Amino acid sequence: MKQENQDLTSGSLGKQILFFSVPLMISNILQVLFNMSDVAVVGQFAGPFALGAVGSTTILVAMFTGFLIGISGGINVLVALYIGAKNKKSVEETVHSAAILSLFIGIFVMTVGIFLSKYILQLLNTKPELMDGAVLYIRIYFLGMPALAIYNFGNAVFSAGGDTKRPLRYLAMSGVVNIALNLLFVIVCEMDVAGVATASVISQYMSAMMILVALFRSKEVYAMRLSCLKWNREKIRDILKIGLPSGVQNIIFQIANCFVQVGVNSFSATMVAGNSAAANADALIYDVMAAFYTACGSFMGQNYGAGKKERVRKSYFVSLAYSFGIGTVMGLLLVCFGHTFLSVFTKEEAVIEAGMKRIMIMGFSYGISAFMDATIAASRALGKTIIPTILVIMGSCVFRIIWVYTIFAYFQTIPSLYLLYIFSWSLTAIAEIIYFAYIYRKKTARM
Repeated sequence: MKQENQDLTSGSLGKQILFFSVPLMISNILQVLFNMSDVAVVGQFAGPFALGAVGSTTILVAMFTGFLIGISGGINVLVALYIGAKNKKSVEETVHSAAILSLFIGIFVMTVGIFLSKYILQLLNTKPELMDGAVLYIRIYFLGMPALAIYNFGNAVFSAGGDTKRPLRYLAMSGVVNIALNLLFVIVCEMDVAGVATASVISQYMSAMMILVALFRSKEVYAMRLSCLKWNREKIRDILKIGLPSGVQNIIFQIANCFVQVGVNSFSATMVAGNSAAANADALIYDVMAAFYTACGSFMGQNYGAGKKERVRKSYFVSLAYSFGIGTVMGLLLVCFGHTFLSVFTKEEAVIEAGMKRIMIMGFSYGISAFMDATIAASRALGKTIIPTILVIMGSCVFRIIWVYTIFAYFQTIPSLYLLYIFSWSLTAIAEIIYFAYIYRKKTARM
């Protein structure tokens, strides 16, 4: 089999981080596009109410999937650290403990999501005409959470080892199946929201199965073996120490966005549908930028474990530059081609115009978020999670809630609601950068 792992502790960082991130970027784009296919298919073939129903679940889905992603981030940092330190025993213990932990957490998230989804959607003031479809969609979709947890685990392990190509292949194959099943279930079987949810679940289990098989067949230091599947309390603690604050942060982050959704829901169903369509751009651009945050964590983790101070610092700045650049360019392109983008999800001109109100503000804002997210990834790569989590909760969560009940409550306009993003990102970024500069000096003083 062709060697696909990279040595992250030597060579040109600019070139390495780019080549490392491109498969991640494509993987993230494909994942978003496959998720978009759910929205696009129901919007085009099942009507605006089905579109609104699926769109109304966006925050709820992001809340729980964000928790799983946070946990996998802890796995990525820890495995990368031990690979860089050439500690084979710790790599083995971490990978196998993480597999068990991921499965348990996936089952837990599935259970909580299924039983609490209707209550949370009610708290979000979901439109009555959208409620039944939203609840049906989310309950089926959450059956795939264990598979999603396993895929994220496998992706984190491969990325920590420098291999970002195999997870991309598995995601691409399962995504094609997802789109084909979307069209089959919605157009042929007329299952609307239930159809796209079922297609997502099937594709999630497919990608999880493929990535597990690859780990068991691997010859690398992070390969899985049935005889090694044991619960190591110390490694579980270390994973949770890094990943749990990130996962909880993502939940709280989405709780804050729930207040934003409440603000959106105070307008017409047309505005809700337009917001749902435009919000797909958020996932697309964020996830492209997130490829460089993963690279930041993997490169900094391996080089910190290897004791290479200069590469630790440079990994942060290179990742930040790439993420800011791609976020800015994609945001500007979205502003220019926003009408075309929205027409993928709906034929209703009124919904498109509503969606453009969001795009015209968010398109100029995405790049700013890189300063916050890249710095958080850098702090976590150095083993610091609590303070970065507190800072992002205060700056991007509490601040948003305050904004909704002050600035938005006063103006009661859609622009006054969407502007909270750029202000919260800016404030949080300043605080995170100050903290990272302090931690970097402290952690690398003896290197």
